Amino acid sequence: MKLSLIFPAWDEERRILPVLENYYLFLKNKLKRDFEMIIIPNNCSDDTTKVVEKFCFDRGEVRVFEIKGYSGKGGAVMKGFELAKGKLIGFVDADKSTSPEEFFKLYSNLGLNEGIIGSRKIKGAKIIPKRNFIKNMSSLGFSFIVRVLFNFNYKDTQCGAKLFKKEVANYFVENYTEEHWIFDVDLLNLAKKKRYKIKEFPINWVDDDGSHISTFDGIKSVLKVIKYRFTS
Repeated sequence: MKLSLIFPAWDEERRILPVLENYYLFLKNKLKRDFEMIIIPNNCSDDTTKVVEKFCFDRGEVRVFEIKGYSGKGGAVMKGFELAKGKLIGFVDADKSTSPEEFFKLYSNLGLNEGIIGSRKIKGAKIIPKRNFIKNMSSLGFSFIVRVLFNFNYKDTQCGAKLFKKEVANYFVENYTEEHWIFDVDLLNLAKKKRYKIKEFPINWVDDDGSHISTFDGIKSVLKVIKYRFTS
């Protein structure tokens, strides 16, 4: 199997169905039956799981694994990595932020690298619509803190579109420690320690008004990433 694609989903009953339909039709056209989609509803209080299970019916390339308790986005992604069978394993957010066409750019441009991550902050990338000043500065500030703390070359660690070779995904599953919003930093830090080559690639990103991340979450993430840096 060429590709496993993970969709972590928390209370996404209103947004997820058209996303899954678009990805399924696109991947079916590109890869025939040589792919799988794994949806991981986690700690949902709505009908996300029912919506997904209905979508999975009679589609052999799609399956669902529900996590009833809290796992965090990172925990959901890692569970998907654990279940995945593809030679390449990636994940995307369960909203419309990354289109199938944009994700497939990662798949097509992996090259000789062990992984490739989408970026909204390098040349060639675009965010639609353009972010307001406060949101843009908050994002840039977090990215700056991460780069300083971890000596990363990446300008965007938090983009919800990433793809790795299976051996790398397996290594993450065995060694990750973060389950919430900074799990991306954890993965890239593990990759750095292991000297995996991870490429940053520009994509077009659609900012969705239904984001679950609040300003308070952003502040907690900064504090969490500082703590992580000095304990990892």
